[in-house]
Amino acid sequence: MKLDPKKTALLTLDFQKGILGFVPGAEAIVPNAAKAVEFGRKKQFQIIHVGLGFSEGHPEIPETESLFNRIKQNNLFVKGTPSAEFHGSIVRPEELVVHKQRVGAFSENHLHLILRSRGIETLVFFGITTSGITLSTLRCAFDLDFRCVVIKDACFDADQEVHRVLTEKIFPAQATVATVDAFIAEQGE
Repeated sequence: MKLDPKKTALLTLDFQKGILGFVPGAEAIVPNAAKAVEFGRKKQFQIIHVGLGFSEGHPEIPETESLFNRIKQNNLFVKGTPSAEFHGSIVRPEELVVHKQRVGAFSENHLHLILRSRGIETLVFFGITTSGITLSTLRCAFDLDFRCVVIKDACFDADQEVHRVLTEKIFPAQATVATVDAFIAEQGE
């Protein structure tokens, strides 16, 4: 499937210093992610980096027990702080950054509006973790009628079996799943 650059966005998901610090082993996929992003730039896809970003004091996180309490307690992922920064080999200053306050890329932000206003129909994406942001983003993007491509060797999950099952058995029902090299070869360098 050849993609129309004017209708394609490449999303990097949670490639932030704080995430990489929380997920041992995730750094290993950064070269594949960087290769995919560089290819997306070359093809002139819309590049969007999606990651956690909270206001000072974390008013977006409830006082009740939540997956995000640890973030609030440790004052992490406040916009503009080191934990919220994107990996230097992934992001360029002129590229669009969208912050989210929950797991999926579309949660509590304006990502959908940005994509629709730019006429985007196809999303190419990958992230940390496969069972977290990548899965949540795929489910929502599919429901929003985007055509999806997941770059499996630029995704990481601490549980390799979960990663394998998702990329080999679950994701293909809603997305094209490819390695970065296979994706590049199909699009034509």
